[in-house]
Formats: sequence, structure tokens, C-alpha cells
Amino acid sequence: MTRFLPPILFLAAVIGLTCIPLFADSYGVTLGIGMLGYVTLASAWALFSGPTRYVSLATVAFFGIGAYTVAVLSESMPYPLVLVTAGAVGLGVAIVVGLSTLRLAGVYFVIFTFGLAELIRQLVTWYEVNMTGTLGRYIFLPVTPEGIYWQLLALATATFIISWWVGRSRVGMALKVIGDDEVVAAHCGINIARMKLALFAVSSVIITLVGAIQAPRWTYVEPTIAFNPTISFLTLIMALLGGAHRLTGPLLGAVPLFLLFEWLSAHFPNHYSIILGLVFIAIVFVLPRGVLAFVEENWKRWRRREIKKLPAVAE
Repeated sequence: MTRFLPPILFLAAVIGLTCIPLFADSYGVTLGIGMLGYVTLASAWALFSGPTRYVSLATVAFFGIGAYTVAVLSESMPYPLVLVTAGAVGLGVAIVVGLSTLRLAGVYFVIFTFGLAELIRQLVTWYEVNMTGTLGRYIFLPVTPEGIYWQLLALATATFIISWWVGRSRVGMALKVIGDDEVVAAHCGINIARMKLALFAVSSVIITLVGAIQAPRWTYVEPTIAFNPTISFLTLIMALLGGAHRLTGPLLGAVPLFLLFEWLSAHFPNHYSIILGLVFIAIVFVLPRGVLAFVEENWKRWRRREIKKLPAVAE
């Protein structure tokens, strides 16, 4: 963490963010909830997809699983136990999906993860319509917006620490080798399947908990809300903008883009999807490695030019 963010500064930032609900109005708290949610989603996505270079569009699948688990169990279990159950369900789905799909690569993995999200949405819709006779569920939990904010802040902090640990550990080094060349990784004795499955499971559980924690924000949840594919694309764009290979990249991508999309959705609701697509294309072509890598590369070029301008030292 010391290379990217001094521990004292990190702790001060967490304490400062913790105090925001004590002074902000209801809109400020709501804005903070949305921002922390996407920061956590982007960080969790980058935790797996950054080093392995597997582009996953299954974010909304696990987000929706978390939200629907809370909706189904909120009346029969205490809220903390509901969150634990949601995490366990997300873990189980992640293990099943990981064991069956992490041998895929490239566009095949992308297509499968996108189809997985749609499959789960259709299964939930079919179950609700045919088994319960409804299309959604009401959520009545005594959880305040401030409580949701603090829970998301704690989860975001934990995600950041996990990402920092993975980046500095042998696990992170192994994942980088896997991302560069899986054949080389296999010859180095790295258990590729176990490494990818473990990190995919951790990432999926975090994403599931984001959906579970945010579920009480909605009085009514239905599949089109919980499994909105926009969540997957926004998470992907945010991680790519900041740089999925950097510790603070998802943070630097999620905050400005969330504020931008909040403003666009309020002022251009009919053109929001078109603008979202244009932003996605621009990021892929202009900043394929993220803002941090772009700044670092241009800084190195500027330094090299400045060094060349220096007069030669006389012998």
C-alpha cells in the first residue's frame, strides 16, 4: 500500500468518509451510497479481471443474486444472517460457474458471462411468475441510508485491502504470469485452475454483498431492476478508465464516471444509453490501459525529451 497510498493517508480518508453521513443531507448520502457501490464493484471486478485479463460481464448476475436473496429472506431471518447467506449463495454460484467456465478464454468467456447474467434473470422471472404468482418482492428492513453507506464503506475498505494484499503476494505474481501466458504459468508449476477459481470466488462474493447491502434502498425489487445489464457495463467502463491493473485505478475511474452518469441520467434521460455507448468506445480506443498508465507513459516521454535537451557534459 505504501507505493500507492501511505497507510496514514488511507486511514485518514476512511475516517473522513465515515463522517460524511453525519453532516451531509439525504441527497448527499444517497450519492455517497451509489458512488461507494460502484467503487466496490469496479475494485472487485478488477481484482479478478485485472491480473488474469478475463473480461467478465457477470457482475450484474452476482449483484442481482445478492439483492434477491435479501428480498426473499428478509422476513424470515435477521438482517446480518441474511447478508451472510447472500455471500454464501454468491460463493456457491461462483464455484459452480468457475469450475465450468474458467477454462474458456477470450471472447468465449465474455459471451458466457453475459449469457449467464441473462440466464439467471430469466430463471428468477420464470420462478416468480409461475411459482409465486408475482413479478417481484417488497423489502421492509429497518436499515437507514446511513447504515447502508457505512456498510458499503466497510466493504469497499476490505476490498481495497484485499486487492493490495493480492498485488504484493505470491498469488498476485502468479496471476500476472497467468494473464501474460497460461502455458508459461503451467510450466512454472502454477495451479492455474485453482488460482483463477479462488480469485473469481472472492470477487463474486464481494459483488454479491454489494447487491445485498444495497437491496434495502428499494422498497420493491423485480428482475429488471436487480439484473439490469447496465450495472455490468458501467462497472467494466469504470475499471478500464482508471486502469484495472492498478490498485487505485478502479477508484479513479468509478468516482468521476459515476458523477458524470448521474448528471447525464438527470439531464439527458432519453439519450443516456447512446452517450454511455460513446463513452465506452472512447475509453477503449483512447485509454485502453487506463488513465494512470496514460499519465505515466506521457510523463516518461516528457522526461526523456527533457533529458535529451540537457547539454552534454564535457569530458
